[in-house]
Amino acid sequence: MIPGSVGFQCPECVQQGMRQTRQASLPYGGTRSTNPKATSIALAVTNIAVWILLLLTGGYAGVPMGYLALTPGYVAVNGEWWQLLTSGFAHVELWHIGFNMLVLYLLGPNVEQMVGRWRFLAIYFISLLGGSASVMLFTSPLTSTLGASGAIYGLLGAMLILAIKHRGDVRGILTWIGINVVVSFLWANVSWQGHLGGLVGGVLATLVVLYLPKDQRRWQWPLLALLAVLSLGLSYLGAMQIMR
Repeated sequence: MIPGSVGFQCPECVQQGMRQTRQASLPYGGTRSTNPKATSIALAVTNIAVWILLLLTGGYAGVPMGYLALTPGYVAVNGEWWQLLTSGFAHVELWHIGFNMLVLYLLGPNVEQMVGRWRFLAIYFISLLGGSASVMLFTSPLTSTLGASGAIYGLLGAMLILAIKHRGDVRGILTWIGINVVVSFLWANVSWQGHLGGLVGGVLATLVVLYLPKDQRRWQWPLLALLAVLSLGLSYLGAMQIMR
């Protein structure tokens, strides 16, 4: 028997209570991650591994780059649809992967701590696909786009919605988003399409997670899946425009 504040409890009762305790659950569904940094670290390690692969195989001129980077014309003509996903893990310049992974490490655990691991991953990949969809729609068919920036901008959007939901000070995150949006348009060779598409995807996915009423929370995953399908549908529309 285990002593408690009101007497003694059997070990089985204590274990059952621990499984059911609200401390392990999150306000928007799911369970609390025991290590919220682990998911972001795993994503960063994957990005770094791909970065090393690209460096060792010729960078922009290497064969793997042609398969991984998102080139709308290749997707439309050759059916290389995997590029919608793989482009979000491809980098060449050190500053590019360094900045993206730093922001991922700073923001990712905070988002995961609030929404749980699987919802965090859903927001991340919907943002990535949203950025790819925007590239397919608004970028030249022969322009190659790469980098995790779409997903990173989605995390910026997620942090903004979290701050609004919890009535936090949104000035800092709005300033950060504003500066990055301006840089996206002013800095050469930066894909504003991927950035803004990722930001919109992250905002929409986070709205689904945070603002559905508790008794309607069963619709979270169907709606998140719908956002992913919508991103793929917009990418298909972009491919059809190229084919015309």
